[in-house]
Amino acid sequence: MALRFKEVRQLFQVAAPGKTRLRDYNPNWAPDKQFEQLTKGELKARAEKFLTDKVADLANAQERLYASDTHSVLIVLQAPDAAGKDSTIKHVMSGVNPQGCQVFAFKQPSKEELDHNFLWRYMKALPERGRIGIFNRSYYEDVLVVKVHPELLSSLPGKDRGDKFWRRRYEDINNFEHHLARNGTLVLKFFLNVSKKEQRKRFLERLEKPEKHWKFSLGDLEERKYWTKYQDAFEKMLQHTSTPWAPWWVIPANHKWVTRALVAGIVAHSIDSLGVKFPAVPADRQRRLAAVRRSLAAE
Repeated sequence: MALRFKEVRQLFQVAAPGKTRLRDYNPNWAPDKQFEQLTKGELKARAEKFLTDKVADLANAQERLYASDTHSVLIVLQAPDAAGKDSTIKHVMSGVNPQGCQVFAFKQPSKEELDHNFLWRYMKALPERGRIGIFNRSYYEDVLVVKVHPELLSSLPGKDRGDKFWRRRYEDINNFEHHLARNGTLVLKFFLNVSKKEQRKRFLERLEKPEKHWKFSLGDLEERKYWTKYQDAFEKMLQHTSTPWAPWWVIPANHKWVTRALVAGIVAHSIDSLGVKFPAVPADRQRRLAAVRRSLAAE
């Protein structure tokens, strides 16, 4: 998958602003035509090589980010159920120093969280400078799940839940992310684009293998009934919240190794683009360190 970053951007980054159609992004995308001819063993070997290279690049970039302590990185993962968010985090971040990374998986909000504005619980989890923060689901749930299930908004004042209401929410999110970007947070947003057919296959795999039963939720099956509504909500999300300071990336998710390699590569390249470097050591301290080194070597 020897794509230049310019090609990756053209293929997967959402242009802002403008109408976005998910059908224009192929969830089954693979880097070359020979991909479909590979055996499972050959595919696994190629996948491991791609990912190893990308993870090494990311580990290096993360170390410089941590040492410089000038920027933070927020990675947002949104996707239909079974698209591979958890496994993407597991594999992409496998080479990163745990001291420089934090992951938050946002579930159904508590009563306390519901009594605040919809961004409140996410603000508390933002990464500090030098660290990578990962949101496994995020504030975008508040323009996705609640849009498909508007009854969840019953506690809010007013009754307007039309286009104006959602435009204001998109605007709130864009302003929030713009504030983060202006204050040194690199916001990277990935929508893992899995097909309905592949989701069904993964659900069946979870049901057929006892060791994967814990991953299956009856709620996931219930939400699958709203597939079309969710696809519409995802499209609107991409259309209204992909901005120059926080663009969306639509990542093909039918082949997990493709997903992982692309995400790792984009994150590593984006951190590199910040220009973060290891802190420079002043000349007088370098002289002192040289003297210490000579002393230790002479022992």
